[in-house]
Amino acid sequence: MSFWDERYQGEAYLFGEAPNAFLARQAHRLAPGQTALAVADGEGRNGVWLAQQGLSVLSADGSPVAQVKAARLAAARGVSLDLQQVDLAAWDWPQERFDLVAAIFIQFAGPELRTEIFENMKRGLKPGGLILLEGYRPEQIAYGTGGPRTPENLYTEAMLREAFADFEILELVAYDAAIEEGAGHSGQSALIDLVARKPG
Repeated sequence: MSFWDERYQGEAYLFGEAPNAFLARQAHRLAPGQTALAVADGEGRNGVWLAQQGLSVLSADGSPVAQVKAARLAAARGVSLDLQQVDLAAWDWPQERFDLVAAIFIQFAGPELRTEIFENMKRGLKPGGLILLEGYRPEQIAYGTGGPRTPENLYTEAMLREAFADFEILELVAYDAAIEEGAGHSGQSALIDLVARKPG
């Protein structure tokens, strides 16, 4: 069984059932009928919330265990997700298909894979589409309240500014806050948020 399948075993939702707080704060940017990709959506909390806002959501993840739970959560909330089990390193990413790409704590990816994923996320957006991304900063390692222990997988403002230099950066903010997202993310955290628009 894979690392992630093991982590997602059991009835409880590892990162909770509520959407990520940063994502929920972006509700004013969303419109019913839009298309969204939830990258590494795990047990579906973010994809389900996007579907509840009236979006058509492709929820992509590598863990079949997580996707069974995502389907269960969607059914409980009365929405549907297009669930696709994919290896993000090998996936034939859709091109110019989405109004929105949500990437919340996708920090399993080291620098090389991260660059590839970011480029594929950009290509997946329609012109004018939005990237909504939240991750941990290197300071998170000292907090130990979630996320990887490898500094190179974490985000800095300079790194994100460079990675999305070809986009219009609408919001890029680094801050510390307490988050409660199931057992997986719990306590004071070193966060960084990015909202960026693909040129029209």
